[in-house]
Amino acid sequence: MMSIKVEDMSCGHCVDRISKALREAGVEDFTVDLSSKKVILQSDDRGSLETALEAIEEAGYDCREGE
Repeated sequence: MMSIKVEDMSCGHCVDRISKALREAGVEDFTVDLSSKKVILQSDDRGSLETALEAIEEAGYDCREGE
């Protein structure tokens, strides 16, 4: 399991937009948690992480690999 921190995710619209971007990029098995401002990936695949980071950035959000 890996996480991505999305500091500027602030509302339900952000969650929807990030979720849509991830699905369109082919990322599966994820949870977007607004309260912690994190996207949790169920996979340990580094390729999925890189794809997710790119998709979130392309959707207009600053992100980094989480703690």
